[in-house]
Amino acid sequence: MGFNDTYEKELAFQADRRRATVEFIKIVSDLWYDKSIELVIFRNQLIDRNVSEILNLHEYAGEFVQKPISIFDSVEIAQAIKSLNLPPAKLDIGKLTYEFHLEDQKHGNAMAFVSEKLGNAKQKKTIQPKDVVLYGFGRIGRLVARELMTRTGKGSQLRLRAIVTRGAIDATVLEKRASLLRNDSVHGDFSGMVSTDVKNSALIINGTTVNIISANAPEEIDYTKYGINDALVIDNTGAFRDNEALSRHLKSKGVDKVLLTAPGKGVPNIVHGVNHLEHDPDKVSIYSAASCTTNAITPVLKAMEDSFGVKTGHLETIHAYTNDQNLVDNFHKKYRRGRAAGLNMVITETGAGQAVSKALPSLDGKLTSNAIRVPVPNGSLAILNLELEKETSLESINTIMKKYALEGDLVEQIKYEMSDELVSSDIVGSSAPSIYDSKATIVRADGKNVILYIWYDNEYGYSHQVIRLAKYIAKVRRFAYY
Repeated sequence: MGFNDTYEKELAFQADRRRATVEFIKIVSDLWYDKSIELVIFRNQLIDRNVSEILNLHEYAGEFVQKPISIFDSVEIAQAIKSLNLPPAKLDIGKLTYEFHLEDQKHGNAMAFVSEKLGNAKQKKTIQPKDVVLYGFGRIGRLVARELMTRTGKGSQLRLRAIVTRGAIDATVLEKRASLLRNDSVHGDFSGMVSTDVKNSALIINGTTVNIISANAPEEIDYTKYGINDALVIDNTGAFRDNEALSRHLKSKGVDKVLLTAPGKGVPNIVHGVNHLEHDPDKVSIYSAASCTTNAITPVLKAMEDSFGVKTGHLETIHAYTNDQNLVDNFHKKYRRGRAAGLNMVITETGAGQAVSKALPSLDGKLTSNAIRVPVPNGSLAILNLELEKETSLESINTIMKKYALEGDLVEQIKYEMSDELVSSDIVGSSAPSIYDSKATIVRADGKNVILYIWYDNEYGYSHQVIRLAKYIAKVRRFAYY
């Protein structure tokens, strides 16, 4: 066969792949908007992805499980899912396709396989949608708003109904709020529509009304006037940090639960996937989602603690600069943070090492921690220097981490990264709060001292953890297979 014949065959195959991907995109959309069934591929979102992005995700999936994950297989599995009468669900088609290949002798076709794997989905209880109020509209608030509105679907889970800000609301203020939601210097443009309704003091996001409420204190708001009842308030202002202050939200008419997007005092600090099941939403009204760094290191620390035992360790986080630092040198109540954030590496403190023990009590007193703020706007790196109870090897650690990333309770939290070329900008936009860099791990000769490198998008990955916890608190978690 000549070079030209080979080239023509390659072109034909690529055309077939892209046609199959277009069909796959339609099935993904139909399942989401018609049945509230969300397909992902090894925790990577598929909704609103283009053809090239979906093909690239299939390449990653094949490399991850070291078996070919074909778009043609995904189409076959997705068609089988569509033909079943399933309730709202979140299904990992990458995992399903992988298992379909492993069990190809057991099942005659994709329909028989999917029917067996997802048969118990119909036992899932009916979900009652939950109204959500964002109290504050800063970096985390806007990213949570983006995700809630992008993933609204039929509105069967979380429904963003209002955003609370301070100060007067007029046409100029509304347009500024809308502009900040539409455009983001780090995360790019919002993949939706945002307009303003000045008469009703609201933003219209993807055709849905979200009220903008001005208030100086939580207890002065009557949400029921806006048709909002039994709402979950997600407080991302940072102004209220303890049980007493956060309880003020519960005095508002129409509020049922409160979730703080920062470490809290006197309230459960939760790293979703690690300790969320220890607190019953029917009995607990106020939660904290801890910090971005705590969410990054705790899943990996749990894997290490459960597998090898952790005697002691030190966390050093190389953290993107944040809004609490100065743009130019000026007075700051904290040491060093007054120096220009875009020009300096700044040593500062982090409570993440101690905060881990709230989710993993067995690590209480075992970790020290510090932070270095560096001149990047987003994307951070946690370095864990651990002394272990059991001797291990680089291969063993990577095997364990890959297993945790592929199956179990932490598949949404840990992403196993295989690239030799990974840098901080590559992880911006990752929904996993903890990205394990398998190529950077160091194991010393004694096998008991290890250094792990954990990347995290301190804005986007953390926002997804907030939403995961919000769904648990609101009791709107769907049947899931991943």
